[in-house]
Amino acid sequence: MVRTWPALDVRSIPDLFEASLTDYDVTAINEGEDGWRIFFHTTQERDRAAVGLRAEFSGLAIEPVDVPDEDWAARSQASLRAIQIGRVIVAPPWDTPVTIVVQPSMGFGTGHHATTRLCLAALQQLDLRGLTVIDVGTGSGVLAITASLLGAANVIGIDDDEDAISSARENLGLNPRARVNLQVGDLRQAASANADLLMANLTGALLVTAADQLRQLTDSRGRLILSGFMAREERDVLHAFHPLTVEHRAQEEEWLCVTLR
Repeated sequence: MVRTWPALDVRSIPDLFEASLTDYDVTAINEGEDGWRIFFHTTQERDRAAVGLRAEFSGLAIEPVDVPDEDWAARSQASLRAIQIGRVIVAPPWDTPVTIVVQPSMGFGTGHHATTRLCLAALQQLDLRGLTVIDVGTGSGVLAITASLLGAANVIGIDDDEDAISSARENLGLNPRARVNLQVGDLRQAASANADLLMANLTGALLVTAADQLRQLTDSRGRLILSGFMAREERDVLHAFHPLTVEHRAQEEEWLCVTLR
């Protein structure tokens, strides 16, 4: 009798889906062109996850399956992903998670604010290898540090608050593999950067008033990740950045994050 493995086939992976998997006893994740196949230790845990994920993500295309052993692990191991259980992360050597150490401070950027989480998720959807990235209003520096650790070649973090830059420098010291040029000043200091990607986790009002300057900091084929504004401000923010198009949009409660191109 061939052994089978309980799994879920999930298509059209929604934002923040992977973070929700930490609530379940996941064995492995096999990514394919049409979606993910998520393996579990037991059928009961697979079925519990199916119920919970359907409730959390409305309209999620999810199907329980029993996968014949047939040495599936050996055939699919190249696409296995890291999993997290509490404070422990278990990862194959080709999928080492990016861990960022941040000293809590008065500024935003510890990862606990919705806009920071949304920006971190948006960053991971892009291939940053070799790119020039500017983080305007860098605060604690967490987004700039993340961009560097994800492969960006030249990262600039700018903030007009000296205390924020001091906090960012402390956090940069806690993440020695990251390379970030931190600057105290306003947008004019990055005028010649010609960035491939600009990040601005500000407020809706600031995004609107600084839209022209922010656009001028990016290459004509570059992208902008904007957050810090609320759903009720979305129309004004997008209008200020017209005719750039929305490549990605994510929302957590009333907070939004968009990637423009």
